[in-house]
Amino acid sequence: MARYTGPVCRLCRREGMKLYLKGDRCYTAKCAIDRRAYAPGQHGQGNRRKVSEYGLQLREKQKARRIYGILERQFSNCFDKAERQKGVTGENLLRLLERRLDNVVFRLGFASSRAEARQLVKHNHFTINGHKANIPSILVKVGDLIQIKEKSMDSLKFQEIKASIAHKNTPAWLELDKENLTGRVLALPSREQIDVPIEEHLIVELYSR
Repeated sequence: MARYTGPVCRLCRREGMKLYLKGDRCYTAKCAIDRRAYAPGQHGQGNRRKVSEYGLQLREKQKARRIYGILERQFSNCFDKAERQKGVTGENLLRLLERRLDNVVFRLGFASSRAEARQLVKHNHFTINGHKANIPSILVKVGDLIQIKEKSMDSLKFQEIKASIAHKNTPAWLELDKENLTGRVLALPSREQIDVPIEEHLIVELYSR
């Protein structure tokens, strides 16, 4: 499947805020937003025209896509699914995005970014309830157990994760066993537990046009 392969720091600069797409690097002085806090391109530092209502809605949708690292068609399909569910469409959308396996792996602290989590999932390092799980878009359910495969546990990568995970916080809707490097889904995330800087009502307005 196609994916964005360009410089991700450019995406943060375009949105005018840190999206934490490069993991630990985003917390250092090397972060592009800290060094060049303006939009990319030759006109990035020039005067900008007033953003229209449609422009605000579009930017919010693009921001959400970039935070979770998914393409336009995937995002559109996710929105359609959220719209068919009972409840508030915007909250349903964020809840679906949070339930993606790559995001859950990131939230549990098994990867420093969602991009890294996606790569680890695709390389067959994880199982769900003991079954093979190498598709990043799999939606986890309440009670699901996410484990690192036994043969992967001895790798240097996961030994480093085990050493660093003690200092990381886990969302309340997930349970992490730091000793055995396993995670369990305790509940579906509420809007208050989803700490992404997204105004989901703007995305709903965009798709309702």
